[in-house]
Amino acid sequence: MKEVVLHVYDVTNSDSEKTNNTILQINRIFKDRIGLGGIFHSAVQVYGEEEWSFGFCENGSGVFSCPIGKNPMYTYRERIVLGETDCSIATVNRILRELSREWQGHSYDLLSRNCNHFCDVLCDRLNVPKLPGWVNRFANAGDTAVVVAENTAVKFRQAKTEIVNASRVAYRFMAGLASKNQNSQPDSPSNQSRGGPTFQGAWFKNIISAGAKPSSSESTSSHDTGDGSPLQNQKSAEHSTRL
Repeated sequence: MKEVVLHVYDVTNSDSEKTNNTILQINRIFKDRIGLGGIFHSAVQVYGEEEWSFGFCENGSGVFSCPIGKNPMYTYRERIVLGETDCSIATVNRILRELSREWQGHSYDLLSRNCNHFCDVLCDRLNVPKLPGWVNRFANAGDTAVVVAENTAVKFRQAKTEIVNASRVAYRFMAGLASKNQNSQPDSPSNQSRGGPTFQGAWFKNIISAGAKPSSSESTSSHDTGDGSPLQNQKSAEHSTRL
């Protein structure tokens, strides 16, 4: 049995300090105070000292690895032990090869096929529990609406003013992300965009149920090393809007 660990980051990869601080504010309020969710990047570690995740790139696989807790694009938040897998290292190699073929970089989608979705699939293949709901909740409007309605009504009333203000900020921020995805011109791996998903404003409006509404890699193919070690040397240039 081998321990499987989830590494979670705050998505602070903008060139703008103001934007990064905004994301940290959103995460502090909605995750740390409310327990609802936030804007996070995640990666899975199993065997060795590397973590595996997924992101956008124009050509090739979007699956990539980096040293644990050392992704330079984001701010490290925490590690979560998800359980133990009975998969051998050879089986893990095979799973990663399969996922590398299935998760092409151009298929990345901010709301429906992001790094957190990839980690969920990897965890399922490893037979361990999936990610905690809060990690990817902001990409799942329906899930957010249910949780808000059933579990956090009292907390929302207690922090109504703060939540509404943060909601406006988060709504504008996420809307801006999608707009940038649609309008940016690809001129380098770190600035490539395939036209991004159309932002669905309704997802965030669902987050308020107490009467307040917010205003409106390049990767190389992986091959088994033959010595039983995890896949090596697969890198992906992170897009600035990836989660």
